[in-house]
Amino acid sequence: MTQKPQGKSRQKFKTRIKSFLSESSCESLFFMIWISSLESFGERERFTIESLFKSHPNSCLILVSNSLDCERGTLILKPFTDKGLKVLAIKPDFTYIFKDTSAEKWFERLKKGMFSPGVIPLEQNLSNILRLALLYKFGGIYLDTDVIILKPLTSLHNVIGAQTVDPVTRKWSRLNNAVLIFDKNHPLLKSFIDEFSRTFNGNKWGHNGPYLVSRVVARFNVSNSSWDMGFSVLPPSSFYPVDWTRISGFYRASVNGREANWSQKRLMHLRKHSLSVHLWNRESKKLRIEEGSIIQKLMSDSCIFCNSSFLH
Repeated sequence: MTQKPQGKSRQKFKTRIKSFLSESSCESLFFMIWISSLESFGERERFTIESLFKSHPNSCLILVSNSLDCERGTLILKPFTDKGLKVLAIKPDFTYIFKDTSAEKWFERLKKGMFSPGVIPLEQNLSNILRLALLYKFGGIYLDTDVIILKPLTSLHNVIGAQTVDPVTRKWSRLNNAVLIFDKNHPLLKSFIDEFSRTFNGNKWGHNGPYLVSRVVARFNVSNSSWDMGFSVLPPSSFYPVDWTRISGFYRASVNGREANWSQKRLMHLRKHSLSVHLWNRESKKLRIEEGSIIQKLMSDSCIFCNSSFLH
């Protein structure tokens, strides 16, 4: 992830992105990042792409990944491109993406070994800064690869989602960075990037991700400044309607009438009020999607390849 593309490689990234966008008529632009191996990009990750295109068939997806930008990666994405859906897998050029932001100097210092990347896998923190820099440079919608899209997001501009709210004040207590929707050069994105570069800590999980966006926005909430940053915080029901501590129950089928009644009510609520569901892959990746579960029904709502054995 940290290897610096040189000369032609940098030009290749820039040229491929510009060519993809100029040749595609994009109603909206999505970004996803895959930092793991090609072999670990499985059916659940492909389903995130399915749900994206189910709600946004005329959108463009740029999948930033070292491992997927190859012939085998092209085969994985071929079912989508065969349908005329616009998706590009491309290796990141950090030097180009970070240029003219505070992340540029942070990355140079990282490569020179001027500070420790910490015990948290560096790829995770590169993903945290990469999503911010991509949106700052291009604008669009960023999604984690464990998010199911339930409804179109195209009417939203400059929003971030709350993960939790305070039970007393009903104000948000934590934000998350798994779904971000921002215009190019948005000042809040610059504040996020500056905070990352200034306070980077590779030893605390979440410090450079969800906790970062939370503390930056919290400062604006308590500031006496009249400067309008021009963004909105959406409630947990929008992007994070299921808490990570409860996600396992949404993978299980009902075993009695009481559970079936609760499941039906919860499903109706999600369909009515939520734009996406974050599956919290760290907690759910080993769970089996049971027939008749809430997750299985939501996936059936959002599928493109609906005869896939993954859903049955």
